[in-house]
Amino acid sequence: MKFFKSLLASFLGTFVAMGLLALFFFIGIAAIATSVNFENTEATWIRENSVLNLDLNTSIVDRGPAFNPLESFSDTGPRLTGMDKILGSIYKAKKSDKIKGIKIHSGNINAGWAQAREIRKALQEFKDTGKFIFAYSDYMSQKGYYVSSIADSIFMNPVGMVELKGLSSEVLYYEDFQNQYGVKMEVIRHGKYKSAVEPYLQDQMSEENRIQIQGLLDAAWETLRDELAESRGIETASLDALVDKLVVTDAENALTNGIIDGLVYEDEFENKIKAALDFDAEKELKVVNFNKINVRIQEYDKEITDRIAIIYAQGPILYSEGSENIIGKEAINKAFQEVLENKNIKAAVLRIDSPGGDALTSEIILNASRALKDKKPFVVSMGNVAASGGYYISCLADIIFANPMTITGSIGVLAAFPNIRGMTDKIGINAEQVTTHNNSMGYSVFEPLSGGFRKSVKTSIEKIYHTFKSRVAEGRTLSMEKVEQIAQGRVWSGKDALHIGLVDSLGGLQEAIAAASDLAGLKAYNLVDYPKYDNDLESILFNAFSKVKTKLLQHPLEKYTSEFIELSRLEGIQTRIPYSIKMK
Repeated sequence: MKFFKSLLASFLGTFVAMGLLALFFFIGIAAIATSVNFENTEATWIRENSVLNLDLNTSIVDRGPAFNPLESFSDTGPRLTGMDKILGSIYKAKKSDKIKGIKIHSGNINAGWAQAREIRKALQEFKDTGKFIFAYSDYMSQKGYYVSSIADSIFMNPVGMVELKGLSSEVLYYEDFQNQYGVKMEVIRHGKYKSAVEPYLQDQMSEENRIQIQGLLDAAWETLRDELAESRGIETASLDALVDKLVVTDAENALTNGIIDGLVYEDEFENKIKAALDFDAEKELKVVNFNKINVRIQEYDKEITDRIAIIYAQGPILYSEGSENIIGKEAINKAFQEVLENKNIKAAVLRIDSPGGDALTSEIILNASRALKDKKPFVVSMGNVAASGGYYISCLADIIFANPMTITGSIGVLAAFPNIRGMTDKIGINAEQVTTHNNSMGYSVFEPLSGGFRKSVKTSIEKIYHTFKSRVAEGRTLSMEKVEQIAQGRVWSGKDALHIGLVDSLGGLQEAIAAASDLAGLKAYNLVDYPKYDNDLESILFNAFSKVKTKLLQHPLEKYTSEFIELSRLEGIQTRIPYSIKMK
């Protein structure tokens, strides 16, 4: 028996050791592969008369995740793609004499509207050089069609489907649910438009919230409609009529109404591209995949010492260390400090995609931005969302850029505390407290908020709201009275934010970088990304297993449960907008 136990132990030990060796081997090989600089070897791997294959049917974020070699050998669902890689490939293709055109697949693009518009703008600049863009899809989501509409020609599968329906936003309300199950959120807020906690207070939408959401949708649709109409040569009124009557639902009526240009299968689409290149139909099409042509917006030139830092802040703002998807005080402040101390960095751009979050952390990050601004040019680029705490940490910048589709503003403060007293009463649980003073208990999840605790939180909220407004007044050179008029928690589109003075100009990350270079007096510079995150073995394994878990737990109701979970994270004093404001 001992012999078999020893044999089994030896076998398992050998198996584990071999597995670890294989893992480290693949990590090493992958790391070496990513360290190779392809930027100066174009002549050896990009062939004459090539076409850039831009497959955007992926999940897009402002900054792609750190390289994880395990993902190269697994299928854990759609991987995240950074905007820097997408824009970088388009800009490099624009400059390359060997690349004559782009073929786009964007029907199932998973990105925010602001990101979609930045990609579309880069494609327009590519097209302005005289090169061609062809688009193809079996199915076109509305966002996917918006990106593809910039193409010279749009082709679809003859039995394909098209979505062209206008914009909408759906908000879930939980008052009846709370009353039925005895779980509720105790809410304190300032700002009549602070709708992040509204779903917990009532069972239908307030007029104020309806006004602000309608304003966002109308402003966004105006931008989309005008750009679609211009690209397709359709009158805006005619396009509105098509959308209002839901005329365009499949590829055939899309062709009939001038929304697309042809019905072909994908192999025939390849022949269309060959014809544009004057290729014989039997000749192989030379294709360059976008994820191989470039990994950055701009090539790094070792001969140039001056740099502009791009500080990426994406996700909710939490009092934490921070990560690629969470704006934490430790990581962001460290980034600000490193940029401040690095003599080669002459200016900084803060790229924000955040609905806000913890009020204290927002103030801490703002203070770090003030120290940076005092020494170097500081520009903000707003992505899909830069509101509440996301706007808070932006407001002191020298110049603020927003996309017309950006959701911003939301200058207001709220606090929410879960209370499960109703549920515990139903299931026979009673919590008793012993205290030395009237308000010693503070907050308990088992009890309604005491008068003293509620009063103290309300006082804190009023102070934070006043501080928030004073920071905006300082950064935007506005009176406190003017800030109050545009505050109260109301969210604004980027286009409206420009009109009321919350931002300085409409544009994307490229425009923000150009502005930073002008402020710093730079003609030649390199771009460097911050914060720097360690990609050690522990984080590699954690991220890989997290993706596997997410894939296993996917459910048709996932988008609703995730929304409820996000709303439930509102505990404590927050400068945050609701996650439910989503334009679809």
